[in-house]
Amino acid sequence: MSKVVWPGSTLLSPVPPVLVSCGSAERPNAITIAWTGILNSHPPMTYISVRPERFSHGLIKARGEFIIHLPTAPMARAIDYCGCRSGREEDKFSSMGFTPYRVEGFDCPAIDEFPIALACRVTDTAVLGCHEMFLAEIKRVLVDDRLLNPDGKLCIERAELMAYAHGQYFRLGESLGSFGFSVKKPRKKGRG
Repeated sequence: MSKVVWPGSTLLSPVPPVLVSCGSAERPNAITIAWTGILNSHPPMTYISVRPERFSHGLIKARGEFIIHLPTAPMARAIDYCGCRSGREEDKFSSMGFTPYRVEGFDCPAIDEFPIALACRVTDTAVLGCHEMFLAEIKRVLVDDRLLNPDGKLCIERAELMAYAHGQYFRLGESLGSFGFSVKKPRKKGRG
């Protein structure tokens, strides 16, 4: 296969275009972030990278907390809108009709319309050129009960998650296998 070589860029795709709430219950804000991921399992750690000129940057820096909402296909318009508008000029919670709800131990509200959210407390920061990375411990995971089966198992496919790749939003689709499927030994049939 022939390859074309380009200069280094952010072409690691797809990524989740998460919606991050920050601020306070009295003055909440929401920002779309594509630069996020998991850093560690124990304790559960994540990060978001935010440009210092963004309104949300100062809110997160001052309060040391934020809530990541996983992107869903039904919320694609809201996710895009909150990435294009500034909380300096408008109340995005009001503009999008978001329903705030309190998370124990947090000042910033979560957004009820999103079925999965991660409430995070900042533990460290790192300036990385044009962005500042907020490293954070995931303190609470909020999951709508409609995503659980009768045994309490998470059925993530019910969330209708979406991804962002090269300027486009995509609805996640077909499962290609579960972790470890490539090395799993075939089940032996019982003798009957």
